[in-house]
Amino acid sequence: MKILRGFTLIELLVVLGILGILAAALLATINPVAQLEKSNDARRKADLESIQHALELYYQDTGGYPASSGSFQIFVNGSSVNWGSSWSPYITTLPKDPLATNKYVYYSPAGNAGQSYYLYANLQRGKNDPNVCNNGNACQSLSGGGGFPGAAACGGTCNYGVSSPNVSP
Repeated sequence: MKILRGFTLIELLVVLGILGILAAALLATINPVAQLEKSNDARRKADLESIQHALELYYQDTGGYPASSGSFQIFVNGSSVNWGSSWSPYITTLPKDPLATNKYVYYSPAGNAGQSYYLYANLQRGKNDPNVCNNGNACQSLSGGGGFPGAAACGGTCNYGVSSPNVSP
């Protein structure tokens, strides 16, 4: 007489059920969507810092910041510098937003002869980010201060900004 050893179907189902519950609890704890949003927002902040550095180099060379185009891009030598293209010698590649639906916004008020600029992005985490403007709403300078005409040009709410040293975002 042979004795068969192994697991019963019920034992296997119980173990699979416990593993499923543990996997669901782990996913709820890690929250991969929030982690992805957090990493995209960190990239946006680093991108704006890189652009800011390039703008300061441009200012040192020319004595002013570049103009902004009607589509809120850097405008030099009669043409716009597209996000994701080269702006040599100031930056190898001008960064662009990680999401195709969002855009960075560059604005230099026309009346100040290139003496100030504003750079904006739309942070996905909104009010959950400690560096966001105005509790996740549009930055204060977008609501009429400086006459900025494109408050929603970021692809959402321009809720994070950096600017030239003489103004605040």
